[in-house]
Amino acid sequence: MILKKMAMALLAVGMTAGVAAAAGDADKVLNISYVKSPFNLQSIVMKRQGLLEKELEPLGVKVVWHEITSGAQQAQAMAAGSLDVGGVMNTTSIQMARGEGNPIKIVAGVSRPTGVFAIVGKKGGVADVKSLKGKIVAGPKGTVLHQLLVAALAAEGMSIDDVQFIQMDIPKAFAALESGRVDAALLSANTVVNALNSGGTVIASAEGLVVPKLAVAASESFIVEHPDRLAAVLRAHDKAAAWIAEHHDEAVAMGAEEQGVDIPTAEKLFEWSHFTQRFNQADLDSMNDDLAFMLDNGMMRNRVDPRDIVLPGALE
Repeated sequence: MILKKMAMALLAVGMTAGVAAAAGDADKVLNISYVKSPFNLQSIVMKRQGLLEKELEPLGVKVVWHEITSGAQQAQAMAAGSLDVGGVMNTTSIQMARGEGNPIKIVAGVSRPTGVFAIVGKKGGVADVKSLKGKIVAGPKGTVLHQLLVAALAAEGMSIDDVQFIQMDIPKAFAALESGRVDAALLSANTVVNALNSGGTVIASAEGLVVPKLAVAASESFIVEHPDRLAAVLRAHDKAAAWIAEHHDEAVAMGAEEQGVDIPTAEKLFEWSHFTQRFNQADLDSMNDDLAFMLDNGMMRNRVDPRDIVLPGALE
């Protein structure tokens, strides 16, 4: 009986140690999303060259990359605790998440890619915004592309209710456009170029309607609990940008390979991206404009202050 009790006690100790070890192993992992579209060169270079892994190695932390392209899905993953850092998110998604009580913050800038987002009509179909009335439009909800569609319609005295808006991620929306199953699609970067090459028409781009702002974001709990890991992420992000500046041709070629486009297209995407590592007052003002627009058009329910979303270190 005594031996049995001793054996059970030892088993319990072993199980406890095993659980603790597993928890310790899990705590030594940084989960970050890998978002290469529209043309996020910093993320591409950071991952391809293992810059983040090198920065976290002294801390004994392993990097796990997750291909989550939707800003809304990244926000949900951070809320669930399965993602620490949103490698690239648009500020529209971040503001929407904050408005619903999801405590995520902008920790660095990525780009202001005004040229890479567009509403594209199918070959031989709709060519202007007014003609979208009653038509089927596919694209990702809760994103800057969603905002672009609403803004384009509003500029012509229409609302989202004037079109049949179907939720689809960008690759599926592109495929639906190519097959003629939808009249227009909300596309970005190489999918815009590919759609145009197939005879599609740009109905509207972000120019003059919205100012897309892409950022690196992190959950508030990660920021508070792991400042050393956050610092490593920011160092890797800045080192990637410095390498891109010093090795332009090689960086563009790397981006072209990741995106599956030729070099001239990659150069065009680079030019359209307007990369930045930090945001400025104009970006905060633009976020306020975005907020007012989304509240007025039913895309958000609650007001948030952009300054509460952006860490001081993410500003110039």
